[in-house]
Amino acid sequence: MKLKIKTHKVTELVETVTEPVETVTEPVEVKRLLIFLLVCVLNIQAAVAQSYEKKVIAYYSGSLEDLDRYDATKITHIIYCFGHLSGNQIKIGSSRDTLMVQKMVGLKTRNPSLKVLLSLGGWGGCAPCSDVFNSVKGRKDFALSVKSLNAYLGADGIDLDWEYPTIPGYPEHTYRSEDKANFTALLTELRSILGKDQIISFAAGGFDQYIDESVDWDAVMKVVDFVNLMTYDLVSGYATTTGHHTALYSTKEQKQSTDNAVQKLLRKGIDPHQLIIGAAFYARTWEHVPNVNKGLYQPGKFKSFISFKSFPKNLPGALSDSKANKSKTGFVEYWDKHAKAPYAYNADQQIYATYDNKRSIKAKTKYLTKHDLGGIMFWELSSDTYTDGLLETIHQTLHP
Repeated sequence: MKLKIKTHKVTELVETVTEPVETVTEPVEVKRLLIFLLVCVLNIQAAVAQSYEKKVIAYYSGSLEDLDRYDATKITHIIYCFGHLSGNQIKIGSSRDTLMVQKMVGLKTRNPSLKVLLSLGGWGGCAPCSDVFNSVKGRKDFALSVKSLNAYLGADGIDLDWEYPTIPGYPEHTYRSEDKANFTALLTELRSILGKDQIISFAAGGFDQYIDESVDWDAVMKVVDFVNLMTYDLVSGYATTTGHHTALYSTKEQKQSTDNAVQKLLRKGIDPHQLIIGAAFYARTWEHVPNVNKGLYQPGKFKSFISFKSFPKNLPGALSDSKANKSKTGFVEYWDKHAKAPYAYNADQQIYATYDNKRSIKAKTKYLTKHDLGGIMFWELSSDTYTDGLLETIHQTLHP
């Protein structure tokens, strides 16, 4: 939601106030009143700029039944995950998926300003993308199908999650050097066919190789509304050394971080309001990690993905303030003051975990406010607890 208080409105307010007080014999008091009113208006304007303009974007791949259990008033956008290509056209999986999108649109009864986006791809979900988008016909057919499907479902736009143009992504997925130009052409075609009122965004890798090689940023950012930076999985499941998979800041041992991605893009001249940083509502764990440096930056083998809501069961003790509980479960949580990121280690089982928690989510939310970025997104809503979770932390930080 964007609210603006224009200067001429302030002038009208001042004129309105001054008219009935012309006969007042205490001009100092009148002046104080006018100053007070002006300060109030400016404070409101500042608060609006810092809070209400920030996007809170939820990817959702959970169940149809669970969707209603989350507070739709605390998000600005929700993204259905995932549509895929059928020939040259976007397709959602089943009648149940159709009901899911319609239910998302129905959330507008609770949050009238909510925007609902379809998405394409996801990790492992864009195998034919390089081939389809390598032709003018493929790009046009796809854009027309998006327009038709959005109109049918009442959706507000499209988020492209092609992992990745030009560089290796999901194993054995095709990629080619032409992808970079084709990605720009695809987004340009989408804008031409969808018009200016539909939202177009894309999910971008938060690591250097993607930022440097996959996208023509100057051309693309003139076409899209915003980019969702996947500043998580920065230490992927293929990594054989542990680290912070969703670090806010770089460390001497690990360059990849949210700040690294944001600053690289800002140096390219991208409007900060178009940058949406990413948060992880899940942990990644590694096993066979030696008890050195509390498991951080050590060799290991990727073990599992753990949703935030299942931390008490599958990562017990990591979020507990109880020393007794930590001793009983074996997991101990630590805080990296440089990365502004938590991690946990179980010395008995030699298991290491990296994740976002309430403290790091709060730090990320403050970071986007400090740098006047467009907002925050997260993967994904169904991994959160129904109440008092990470979404609530974002909301409370933006709206104290």
